[in-house]
Amino acid sequence: METKNLQSPISKFMEITRHFTATTFVVYQNQVLLHQHKKLGIWLPAGGHIDRDELPEEAAVREVKEETGLDVTLYNPDSQLFIADDEACQLHRPMHLLLENINPYHQHIDFIYYATAVSNQLNPANGETHCLKWFDLTDLENTEMPTNVQVCAQEALALLGQKD
Repeated sequence: METKNLQSPISKFMEITRHFTATTFVVYQNQVLLHQHKKLGIWLPAGGHIDRDELPEEAAVREVKEETGLDVTLYNPDSQLFIADDEACQLHRPMHLLLENINPYHQHIDFIYYATAVSNQLNPANGETHCLKWFDLTDLENTEMPTNVQVCAQEALALLGQKD
């Protein structure tokens, strides 16, 4: 499979900085949680940079807790562990792994996870987010947001939403 070159023409002459991030689409019943990004003004799922020595799946859960106050269970697309012994263990595989252009000189390598919450009661840490909203399928279709956010949110609802 060919990877699309996301390098901008300007960046040919300057080094691109890449950071690892973890993003989580949280589902409760038939809704997915998004927040309006403070600087960009667009709807995004909970997420952020992976700290040094932190596993991507740990960052995914931590970022959700900080930004929403929710405790979540990550969806595991692998039905069973294949490797688990003293030398190695299988990590939680993300649903998607995206290379995202933040600006011409900065990219995120983003581990995309899906998760379920046991409650829809939000309690974000001070200053983390200013606008959180639960979206159903109709809301997702009728709200302007990046295509990758809409597609992943719809997929998360299809996989984890309650069936009527």
